[in-house]
Order: sequence, then structure tokens, then C-alpha cells
Amino acid sequence: MALVLNEEQAMLKESVKDFLNMKSPISALRELRDTNNPDGFDRSVWTEMAKLGLTGLNISEEFGGLDFGYIGLGQALEETGRTLAASPLVSTVLLSTTAINLCGSDTQKATLLPELAEGNLIMSFAHEEKTHHNPTHVATTATLDGDFYTINGSKTFVLDGHVADKFVVVARVSGAVNDKEGIQLFLVDSKREGIKVNRTMMMDNRNAAKVNFINTSIPKENKMNLSCYEDLEKIYAIGAIGLAAEMLGSAQECFEKTIAYLKERQQFGVAIGSFQALQHRAAKMFIDIELSKSVVIKALKAIDTNENNLTEIASLAKAKLGQTLKLVSNEGIQMHGGVGMTDDVEIGFFIKRARVAQQTLGDYNYHLDRYAKLRGY
Repeated sequence: MALVLNEEQAMLKESVKDFLNMKSPISALRELRDTNNPDGFDRSVWTEMAKLGLTGLNISEEFGGLDFGYIGLGQALEETGRTLAASPLVSTVLLSTTAINLCGSDTQKATLLPELAEGNLIMSFAHEEKTHHNPTHVATTATLDGDFYTINGSKTFVLDGHVADKFVVVARVSGAVNDKEGIQLFLVDSKREGIKVNRTMMMDNRNAAKVNFINTSIPKENKMNLSCYEDLEKIYAIGAIGLAAEMLGSAQECFEKTIAYLKERQQFGVAIGSFQALQHRAAKMFIDIELSKSVVIKALKAIDTNENNLTEIASLAKAKLGQTLKLVSNEGIQMHGGVGMTDDVEIGFFIKRARVAQQTLGDYNYHLDRYAKLRGY
């Protein structure tokens, strides 16, 4: 497996880079924060992202998408990591569209995928119920009564939950709270009665929400086709790999900004980058980033080629990028000195995003443990 991009993928990456540098630089995130934007992202930029085709990268041409695969989506996510662009790309495209692709009925796909490809829908994947990622812990219930399911339960850390038009809800139709069996997916309109959404202000200035479902009634046709727990694992695996791609972009940008500062900042009449101790630390970051590049591209290719060990590769990618981004963001702050934690420079934005991205869909401790178990340890 060649761990390189083809010409089309490289062109996509370059075009997304140019677009985000122009339309959604880090200064745009600062403005969203300072103005307390009610959406948490710029809807006009999201519309332009849709016109650029980013909302349809993982949707087949049959439904109006570009069918560019997850390698293409990974390049877009990597570039959003560089500029820390706030958008529903993860919640809507990476997670929800993936869920519909894998588990949607023919009718659900025909109805929703064209709208998603056009950027007309914002969707959220409502799955977490605890403070740490625990995919088998599903206490939310869906009870069938005639032609309707009644959903009861609470979800936390629902990405873009307060602006979502629809939710993909992980709920239990049978079994005990931590059983792998008995879990299903449901499409729920955010305007249905019995839904309470409370926005959560995250430290990285991104959107999340707590969503309560209180006797929320939905037609039984809204149940998706989750055939087994392995289907849900695959959605989580794809999500983890996509986040790893975004984290790779953040790590690279944070590293480049730090190196530029080491060349600029002077002490004792010389650039601090000439100090051997800092050079050694910079070399360590460079090595880890180069290793991370290979891990991410291998993982993205594994999605598109439908590798049997996708969940294993996903945990490897998420664990490695979690460690790499933590190292690079920490070192970026330390090498900038005290000014690094002030609002005057941009490096502080990266460590905040790093902490939230690390926790999303499981931190590196979770994925290291999972990877070891999958490898038989």
C-alpha cells in the first residue's frame, strides 16, 4: 500500500488549504469566540464549503456527492486542523453521513444524502452518555408502540447539537445498559416534541450540547439498519480516523509556528533556535509528526479499501495522533514561554483544541488499551 496521495487528492488538499486560509483562518475562530456567535460557526463559510464539494466527499455520485472517499475527506479535515476552522464537518459529514451510508435504508439514503451533499442539512451524532467514551454504555431506550418508537434518555457531548436539524441517536431496544447487543440507530428531527437541547461552551470554542429525549415519539420508519454492534464500531472507527487527520493538521501547524518563533525570538543576542536543547526537542516533534503522517494516510486508505482490521488501525491512529498533538501543543506553549498562554498569540488555541480533540471518541489511553486487546494482549 503506497502511503502517498494521487494527483486528484493532492489538488483537493491544496484547494481546501487556499480556501480555508482565505475564508476561515485562526482569526475567524477568534472572532466567533469574541462575538459569542450563537451558531458557533460561520454559516456563509459553511455554504461555500458545500459549494466546494466538501459536504459530499463521502457521498456517492448517485446521491449528488463527489464519491471522493475518506482519503479525500481526510485531506479536508487535515486542513481544517491547520486553521482550527469551526464547522459541522465532523458532526455532519464525518459521523452522521457515515452512519447513513453504512446503516441507512434505501429511502433514508435517497432522502437525506442529496440534502447533505448540498449542505442543506446539519446533523449530529448523539451517542455519548458518560464523561469518557464508552460505546457500549447505552442507557437511552427506544420502545416500539404500534407505528412509533418512544425515545427516553440523555446524551452528552453532542457535537453541533444545538444547531442540528436532525440527530442520529444511539438507543437501546433491548438488553442491559452495557450489552453490545440490542443497540440501534434512529433518525430524529430536532424539532420533535420532548427534546431539550442545552449548548455546552467548550474550551476550544467549538460546539457541543447536552440533549435530553423525554418521551420523544418518532415513526418506526426512522429506525436505521444497524445489523450488529460491529457496524457501530465501524462508524466510531471512521470517526476516530477522521479526527486523527484533523489532529495531524493541528500538529503540523503548531510545529511550524513554534519553529518560526524559535528562529525569531532572541536571547543573549542569538536566536533561541540555536540552543541545542531546543533543537533536540524540535527534532523529537518532527520525527513524531512524520510517523503520524504515515499512520493517518494508512488509516484513511484502510477505510476506502474496507480493511478487515479497520478498528485496530483506527485505535492506532487515534492513539498516536493524541500523543503527538499533546507533545507538540505542550512544547509549543513551553517554547513560546509565558506569552504562549496569553491571548496575544495563536499558539494557545492549538493546545485548547488538542485537549478536546483528544477526548472526542476516546483519548489515547482508551485507544492504547483497545489496540492492545485487539492485538491479543
